[in-house]
Amino acid sequence: MSRVIAFCFLLLASVIGFLHIDSRPVWAPFAINAGNPIEEEADQVLSPKAKVASKSSVANPIATWLPDTGAASVHAASLIPLKDGAIRAFWFAGSREGAADVSIYSAVFDPRANQWSAPTVVMDRIGTEKGLSRYIAKLGNPVPSRLADGRLQLFFVTVSIGGWAGSSISSITSDDEGLTWSNPQRLISSPLINLSTLVKSPAVQFSDGRLGLPAYHEWVGRFGEFLRIDAGQVIDKRRMSSGRSAIQPLLFVNDPQDATAVFRQTRSSGKPKQIPVSYTQNSGQSWQVSEDLPIANPNSAVTGLTLNNGARLLVLNNIEAGRYRLVLLISDAKSDRWQTIEVLEDDGALADDQRKEFSYPYLITVDGNDAHLVYTWDRKKIRHRYFSGAWLKRTFNQFAAGEPDANASAVKEAN
Repeated sequence: MSRVIAFCFLLLASVIGFLHIDSRPVWAPFAINAGNPIEEEADQVLSPKAKVASKSSVANPIATWLPDTGAASVHAASLIPLKDGAIRAFWFAGSREGAADVSIYSAVFDPRANQWSAPTVVMDRIGTEKGLSRYIAKLGNPVPSRLADGRLQLFFVTVSIGGWAGSSISSITSDDEGLTWSNPQRLISSPLINLSTLVKSPAVQFSDGRLGLPAYHEWVGRFGEFLRIDAGQVIDKRRMSSGRSAIQPLLFVNDPQDATAVFRQTRSSGKPKQIPVSYTQNSGQSWQVSEDLPIANPNSAVTGLTLNNGARLLVLNNIEAGRYRLVLLISDAKSDRWQTIEVLEDDGALADDQRKEFSYPYLITVDGNDAHLVYTWDRKKIRHRYFSGAWLKRTFNQFAAGEPDANASAVKEAN
């Protein structure tokens, strides 16, 4: 009898899936070299004097802290540029990860003053429950994006039952750059159970204005999924990896059809602790597993981006166990050679019980030349670092010329 019931469920899912596929819009290519409307609009807003200040080079990376919320534990920070040239950050904070008192916070970084605003609560558990009309046990992993019409959209993880494996993705939108937000809506990624879908890395854009959201699954298997989203609805999803070895995909878009995904590895003991890789040659419609990136990964999140000059950046814990070392690496898009250019944190010389955790990095660029980074610092703070376009250009030129690592530069501490 149980086999008959299981077969009926599979048959029903197949029929629903077939009907759903038949109604999907044509798959568009990735958006490439579409310009930066945020930067262009910011240029119109800033005064000539402010423009000069915002584009001035910074000799060395700058470090700041995101504002304190008073919570004992903070994690999973993310960033997005705003139309006026500022940067908005999101993260969750509470007594511990997964606690009922966890809320999603936000703050804005003013690059002229090199200061963060006071934190505000974007979403808490009770507000999410009211908006979704369903029980919510915990929140996590906020990931912002910008819609084709200019609005902000924030994806975040919600859990109604069990642990993170019982999660789903919800989203809210803002038409005033994050000052106010809409009621949350659930993303329906499965017509049946709609469980165990999480998000960590930024979305990519298609040429038709739709979003491609890298997501991942943690129930039964642990694998990456690519969600095609239109007007807050999942209209398609494709498997990016398989089994139980790769989650939290991060995309490098190479051209309108070609993209590479790198993952956080979750392999069992005895298997390589390196970065799993998949690639697509049809804009994400199908994915093939490739050889690992030969860089150590201790089951911890990675982040990265591609700059205008073709340089690629990666930030990760380049060790096989623990999260006590965090580094910035650089590579040419045409090469598989990666080099450490900045050791961001390293407690390797300390005893095990004295080492702090540095994890969950998130990178963005404002103008295609610079980079803003945030990451968890010992689960007590969120660290922010800024790398100017001039610094990154100089470092990339040194890398391309085969010069020694440029990881000894000083970091200016902001007051």
